[in-house]
Amino acid sequence: MVFTRFVEVGRVCMINYGKDKGKLATIVDIVDGNKCLIDGCNTGVARQIITFRRIALTDLTCEIGRGARAACIKAAWKKGGVAEAWAKSSWAKKLAAKAVRGNLSDFDRFKVMVARKQKSKIVAAKVKSM
Repeated sequence: MVFTRFVEVGRVCMINYGKDKGKLATIVDIVDGNKCLIDGCNTGVARQIITFRRIALTDLTCEIGRGARAACIKAAWKKGGVAEAWAKSSWAKKLAAKAVRGNLSDFDRFKVMVARKQKSKIVAAKVKSM
């Protein structure tokens, strides 16, 4: 399997630690082998230097130059359709499903449990009849 997600200027990443956890940002510049400068002007992430351990690289990129300003990044996101592409990705869908499950009430979790039991009972009956 070939590695395809490289740390590069214009790569969209998701922050996985800190106050901006779960938000998208764009790599604007590479500081050294451990840190990069990111800007998430579209998602509310301030321009900051962050270590590679605190970001997860996505498959998405946008065409920007090194050290691009916020206006250029916004235009590149809009032109590249980054927000729409992220919303269609399986990663974003999984995060959304996890958020929905996390917001379920006790009764909602009970209803899910009952539905799963009913489904498994139907499946078991089908398998038994085969």
